[in-house]
Amino acid sequence: MSILNTSERTALEIFRALPGDLAARDVQDLMTYPFFSLAKSKRVVPIHYRSGDVTICVEGTHEHGIATIWDADILIWAASQLIEARDHGLPTSRLMRVTPYEVLKFIGRGTSLRDYQRFKAALDRLQSTTIATSLRQTTQRRLHRFSWINEWKEHIEDNGRVRGIELILPDWFYSALMEDRLVLRINTAYFNLTGGIERWLYRLVRKHGGHQRNGWRFDFKHLYIKSGSLMRYSNFALELRDIVRRQGIPDYFLKIERSHTGKERLWFSIKQRPSLKTIMEELAMPLQVRDNL
Repeated sequence: MSILNTSERTALEIFRALPGDLAARDVQDLMTYPFFSLAKSKRVVPIHYRSGDVTICVEGTHEHGIATIWDADILIWAASQLIEARDHGLPTSRLMRVTPYEVLKFIGRGTSLRDYQRFKAALDRLQSTTIATSLRQTTQRRLHRFSWINEWKEHIEDNGRVRGIELILPDWFYSALMEDRLVLRINTAYFNLTGGIERWLYRLVRKHGGHQRNGWRFDFKHLYIKSGSLMRYSNFALELRDIVRRQGIPDYFLKIERSHTGKERLWFSIKQRPSLKTIMEELAMPLQVRDNL
């Protein structure tokens, strides 16, 4: 746990978590690229990814390891809060204050002492994981280096009870929400997915599948590279086939296509056509326009 930097903290207004059931939103870049470990066991092997002008390097410490795709649920909570505030004309900030209970309930976790301890461990991994990427930079030679959480701290009452936490989000993540508006709504059933590969696949399918009438296709090998997984390719392919067999991705139908040479491709398509209102919300239209739908 880190003490919040005094100078950065005093320069930011505190954003207090909004009450109520909010729509879950995810950042498109985080849905597309391998930013997180897909394993529940600690990963210290860095993630290196390059495709065209995009380069990504994700590193974790030996103490905490790389932030996992389950840890990323906290970032989904943060994005959901800030987008809701933005859409209602409320002020937002990278400095956020919330109770652990509120976050845990939103992401579908328990609220026991053990759950809270796991929550703090997730914050530690998010803070100690460092990312260097050319995404959204003016040139591929220019890298933006950051951690998922700059700093965080607890507020403790005299009786030792945790009153809340404060955390500071990095500029890179915040600008994706507020300036670039690179956000998609996701099904909260996502939080019930237990496997790292199926969680990663849902986010990828949600990003690329969207509302394509004829669906979307990816070669298995390409998916393997995009995942950043440490699995052997043969085990990764087995996981994909099992997910397709179970139809385990919310909102999407999956199918495996095989060429005459035996090459496998994953085809996916949305199960039902979305409403006009949903599409317009994803395009981040002004709130007053959406309310008239």
